[in-house]
Amino acid sequence: MTTLPELSAADLAALLSSKLCHDIISPVFGIQSGLELLDDMPDDRESMELVRHSLKSAVAKLQFARIAFGSAGSPTATIDLNEARTAAMGYMDHEKATLVWEGEGGYAAKNFAKIILNLVVLASASISRGGEVRVDIEAIDPPRASVRASGERIRIQPRLLALLNGDAAQEAVDAQAIQPYYTLFLAKETGLTVVHEKNDASVVFRVS
Repeated sequence: MTTLPELSAADLAALLSSKLCHDIISPVFGIQSGLELLDDMPDDRESMELVRHSLKSAVAKLQFARIAFGSAGSPTATIDLNEARTAAMGYMDHEKATLVWEGEGGYAAKNFAKIILNLVVLASASISRGGEVRVDIEAIDPPRASVRASGERIRIQPRLLALLNGDAAQEAVDAQAIQPYYTLFLAKETGLTVVHEKNDASVVFRVS
C-alpha cells in the first residue's frame, strides 16, 4: 500500500479548502466582471453570456466538490453513482477533455465514489490539451474501476507520480499536491489501491 507523508487533520482541511477556493475563484471573478460590464452596457449580449457561462461553471464545480471533497456520513456510507456521474459530467463540461462514464450503476461505498471523482480531475489534468477521460465502473462490491485519459500529450504531475510510487513520504504536502494526496488517502482509509499505467497516448488509473 502507498506510503503517504504525514499530514494533520487541520492541514488536510486547510489545503482542501484552498483547493476548493482555487477552483471556484475563476468563475466567480467571471461573474463579477460580467456584472460590472452590464452596469456600463445593460444590453450587452457578450457580457450576459460571460455571466451565464461563469455561473454554470461555478455551480458545476461546487456540485462536484460537494461529493468529491465533502459528503458527510460514516466511512461506510454510500453514494449513488448516477449522482456522481452527473456531477462529473457537469464538471467536465467546462474542461477541454470530454468524459465518457460507463459500467455498473447503483450505490457504492462513499470513499470509492470520491476516489473515482478525484481521479477524473487528475486524469483530465494529464491531458491539458484535450482528449477523452473514460470511467469504467467494473464492480461495486468489491469495488473495482478504471479511469483512463487519452490524448495527444500525456503529462502526469510529478508529485502525483511520486505519491503513486511511494517516493514522497518525506516531502511536505502543499496546495498543488493535495488532490493526489487526498485521493490516495481515501484509498488507504478504505483499504483500496490505486495504480497507474502510462504510454505515449494514454494513462490509466486502476482502483481495486
